[in-house]
Amino acid sequence: MNKVFLSGNLTRDVQVRNTQTGKSHAGIAVKRPFSKDAVDFFNLTAWDKTASFVGKWETSGSLILLDGRIQTSSYEDKN
Repeated sequence: MNKVFLSGNLTRDVQVRNTQTGKSHAGIAVKRPFSKDAVDFFNLTAWDKTASFVGKWETSGSLILLDGRIQTSSYEDKN
């Protein structure tokens, strides 16, 4: 099972793109517990009604709580 819960602040305003399914992108900063200055950054993607809601009501700096799944990827250039 791939399930994650994150609580943190949005690092930028949500960008909602009008596709057939509706899609939004944002970033979140999550403070590490038991550490004074350590922060992890995650890129978020939301779809459909969730994308519309987040794009309408949340702005940079907003505290949010979310649940979802983590998907990682890597990129290698031709060099």
